Amino acid sequence: MSVESAAKRLKTTASTDGLTIGTHNGHFHADEALAVYMLRTHIPSYTGASLIRTRDPALLSTCHTVVDVGGEYDPLTNRYDHHQRTFSTFFPGRSATKLSSAGLVYLHFGKQMIAQKLGQPEDSEAVGMVWRKIYESFVEALDAHDNGVGAYDAAALAAAGLNANWNDEVPADPVAAQAAEDARFEVASQRIGEEFDRDLDYFTRSWLPAREVVAEAFDARGEYDGEGRIVVLKKQSAPWKDHLYSLEEQQPAGGKVLYVLYPEKPTPDAKWRIQCVPVAKDSFQSRKPLPEAWRGFRDEELDGISGVSGSVFVHASGFIGGNKTFEGALAMAKKALEI
Repeated sequence: MSVESAAKRLKTTASTDGLTIGTHNGHFHADEALAVYMLRTHIPSYTGASLIRTRDPALLSTCHTVVDVGGEYDPLTNRYDHHQRTFSTFFPGRSATKLSSAGLVYLHFGKQMIAQKLGQPEDSEAVGMVWRKIYESFVEALDAHDNGVGAYDAAALAAAGLNANWNDEVPADPVAAQAAEDARFEVASQRIGEEFDRDLDYFTRSWLPAREVVAEAFDARGEYDGEGRIVVLKKQSAPWKDHLYSLEEQQPAGGKVLYVLYPEKPTPDAKWRIQCVPVAKDSFQSRKPLPEAWRGFRDEELDGISGVSGSVFVHASGFIGGNKTFEGALAMAKKALEI
């Protein structure tokens, strides 16, 4: 019996309602591993769906949904392949990377996943914001890796690292060989799915709530500097970079923020940090570093150099500093603006 004919008899995970997802057998990648996971785990109608791994067109035609195989992209018939020559679909607002099966499933089902998590309508601003962010931060890398645009080693490892080695012993029985391969795919799907879930949890529970905190501080920036160059997160720090850049883009006439101040912890006696805004989110270059003369100094010595009491430190590269009080940190920021 050939491997392909053996695959016709193999399904992984028993189905509770008869719905079946099809994907290809053989060497697998992170994109279809994640596509299968997202459907089974986050879309209620796919709960308990069985999985068939095959390239046989006749068998694939019996599947409710097919991902990463079949040469067809048609959401009306639940076909999500991207290998056909005519395929040219991108995520809205992104033009560098064609979608893979992961991107296609996320394109059509991502908002439903996020809406369920947030308890908000799919067309809400919050759902759309998180939908775009998760694609940019996670799913797009898998699309790029599968399309040869770029590599994302951590995600690729979740799938490719679980394929059999070239010199591993393969069971002589084709059915047993296919069963072993399918078992490795299930592990890979679970692993990449857990990475996706961590991002989904972070962006819905931490990143999104930070938007309101940063927006409030952004709107109040004129209280601390007439040109709005200082933002103060009053109660505690929150993930601010993405939101700050986005808010600046929405209000280009308001100028650029140079320093963000925040307490080290949410207590009245907390020390305060002054952090320089990078020229880009992942850049080590600051828009305006803290003065060179302050860098690398601490405590009383820094007090004398900066002329601001309560100084704690300024990093040797000048991207961050600290003071014992908010008033001290604000004084450092204002003084740095003038140097």
